[in-house]
Amino acid sequence: MEYMVKLKLLKKGAQKEIKKAKDLKELDRIFRKYLGKRGKITQILRSLKKLKKEKRVKIGKEANLLKKIIEENIREKAEKLKEKVRAEIFKKERIDVTAPGKKVLPGHLHPLTQVQRRVEEIFQSMGFSVIEGPEIETEWYNFDALNIPKEHPARDFWDTLWLKPKNQKLLLRTHTSPVQVRYMEKNPPPLRIIVPGRVFRHEATDASHEVNFYQIEGLMVDKDISIANFKAIIQKLFKRFFEKSIKIRLRPSYFPFTEPSFEVDMTCLTCGGKGCSACQRTGWMEMMGAGMVHPNVFKAVGLNPRDWQGFAFGMGLDRLAMMRYKINDIRLFYGGDLRFLKQF
Repeated sequence: MEYMVKLKLLKKGAQKEIKKAKDLKELDRIFRKYLGKRGKITQILRSLKKLKKEKRVKIGKEANLLKKIIEENIREKAEKLKEKVRAEIFKKERIDVTAPGKKVLPGHLHPLTQVQRRVEEIFQSMGFSVIEGPEIETEWYNFDALNIPKEHPARDFWDTLWLKPKNQKLLLRTHTSPVQVRYMEKNPPPLRIIVPGRVFRHEATDASHEVNFYQIEGLMVDKDISIANFKAIIQKLFKRFFEKSIKIRLRPSYFPFTEPSFEVDMTCLTCGGKGCSACQRTGWMEMMGAGMVHPNVFKAVGLNPRDWQGFAFGMGLDRLAMMRYKINDIRLFYGGDLRFLKQF
């Protein structure tokens, strides 16, 4: 009778604990407590070998019955706990079809793209065509055809990123000027074109220099083109782009593919001409290099320089954007910081 009382107490205790179990981990502990290798009911079954056959059969039957009852109770409780967990997950993940949808915020154009499109629009209104060219160039188009032969010291001006092809020297273009040659080879003058695009320089970065930036090349060729035409077009560009009159200056300079050559500066709009990091404390922002197309460039494309003349210029779109939006560091355009980009 001692075994029968013990079994009744174990049944009562096990069912009470199973009922109170709050999770599967606790339920597993109860299983091991009663039905594990060292569980209480397991110990009772192992001790029955000491009893007489008649008693062993009777108590063994009751112990196995209790074992099945506890197993069934644990199984039922486990299913309830699993169902509860599934319900909680569903509650968190379910879609409330009556709730208003999340507003999808539309993207917008990068400030440099906006500036490029505006510049293209202005030049197109003045009769210029927008032309594109490859970012990977040959040595011929990037240097030789532009009057910059291999031994020319002017090649030191560009920190070129060379590639390693098998048959010819290729490089990441250092300026958009090669498209001048490519276009004139197939399109005889008169002509007016601009060439927007990305260029690459292997140089140290600072507030006004980057290894990857955007330029816009300009070329106008006809029978009677002069620097006066160039100055008038650039002043009109700046006035329409900045929506006010802008003071510019032309400084004598040197470029192998133009003669005469000059730099074009405008009053730094970031600081109002007082001097800042963007204009290197000068009050002037260098905007472009320009000049009259060199006779050797005309010869390289099969044109007689006695019959044609024109001007060419190369301008940084990044610097134009810096002036328009009063940004004092070119690196902000390429940092990917949404706090900066969302302002445009």
